[in-house]
This record gives sequence, C-alpha cells and structure tokens, in this order.
Amino acid sequence: MKTIKFLSIIALVALMSVSCGKKQGDSATTGMSQATIDSASYAVGVSLGSMVKQANFGDLNLKEVNKALAAVLNGDSLKMDVMKANEVIQAYAAKRQEFIGAENKAKGEEFLKANGTKDSVVTTASGLQYIIVNPGSAVKPVEIDTVQVNYVGTLIDGTEFDSSYKRGEPVKFPLNGVIKGWIEGIQLIGEGGKIKLFIPSELAYGAQQAGPQIGPNSTLIFTVELLKVSAGKPVDTAVPAK
Repeated sequence: MKTIKFLSIIALVALMSVSCGKKQGDSATTGMSQATIDSASYAVGVSLGSMVKQANFGDLNLKEVNKALAAVLNGDSLKMDVMKANEVIQAYAAKRQEFIGAENKAKGEEFLKANGTKDSVVTTASGLQYIIVNPGSAVKPVEIDTVQVNYVGTLIDGTEFDSSYKRGEPVKFPLNGVIKGWIEGIQLIGEGGKIKLFIPSELAYGAQQAGPQIGPNSTLIFTVELLKVSAGKPVDTAVPAK
C-alpha cells in the first residue's frame, strides 16, 4: 500500500509538470479566471499535502520539498529522476518504519512489564495480559465459533484507534480470523462477559503497520464485551471412504 501512495505522489507531481509547466501567459488561452486557477492550485496543494501526510513520512525539510516541486514545475534540471525519487522514498520509509518499530517494541515491553505487576492483571504463557471485568455465562466460545462483540481499542498512550460503540453497532466474526491476542483472550469469558486485553505486538499485528494509528510493533489495549457466541462447524479432514 505504501508503494502505491509513493507512486501516487510522484505521479501527481509528474502530471503537474506536464499540465502546469507552462508560463503564466498561457492561462489566457484556457478561458479561465485567475481566481479559478488559484482555487485549483490550492486544491492540488491540499491533495498533494494530504497524500504526503497519510504516507506518514515524519519530519521532512519543506524547503527541499518546495525546491524540488518548483524545479519540476519549471522544467529545471533535477538532482534525481522520478525512478530514483521513488527508490529514495521507499528506502527512507523502510528505515523510518524500522526505527519506529524498535521504539514501539521497547515502549510496549516496558509498559507490559509494569502492568504485569498489578494485582488485578493476569499474564498468560503467551505473554497476553488481561483483566476479567465480568466473567459472563457458562457459554464460552472456542476457536471455530463466531462471536459478536462490542469493543474499544487504544494504544498504550491512551490514543483510541477504533470503537464499535462509536460506530453504533457490534461486530461479528469467526474467532479464528482475528489477531492471536483476541483468539486467546475472548475464550476466557462467556456470553455477557467483559474483558480488558493488553496485547503484546507479537500477538497483535507484529512489525507491520496496521492503519494510520497502529505503527509497527505496537502493543494494543482492547476492552471487549462478548455479546453472543454462535457455534462454528468443525472442518472434516477425514479421508472419504472409497
């Protein structure tokens, strides 16, 4: 996905160099007012800036960005071509992701170490930590079941990245189709139960970026309310008789 974003950014700049790389005098032949041109110019800036922001490049030297953009639009010589630019962007992004991942990993381990000392927190053999708020009924799911839940997900700094409550409806899914921390944790409660899960990165999304807010190696916190368990159908792996 990130490669697509990088190419989109570069493609937009290339398009601008073709469509906008003419002198100001050419605008008279378009039949458009200067206000219309200015509005479109601002819109292009918004679009380009939004794509750069969504790609999560971190700190950039905007003077260099503007210098390169102006050079492309004016048809001046460039320090690198589009192919090279894409390579540089991807190498920078990979290095940045590696740095962020290491930082998130260290912060997550520190958080879980302190959290695990609390009397109310249980730590399993896998490293999952949990607090059972309400054990619920005797009807507990197994891995092949489908469950319906409400939940809130946050980072360890309290940033909320997802909430079924805010969307106004619970979610339903096969339990074996989600992250390992959920598979293990939700089986600890029954229908009507509620649990708070502290999920280390290796039981969540690992080193991959999972949306704009969940960085690589992020430790996640979920409060999950189990509303309903629907029995799943086991897969018959037996060899049919001939």
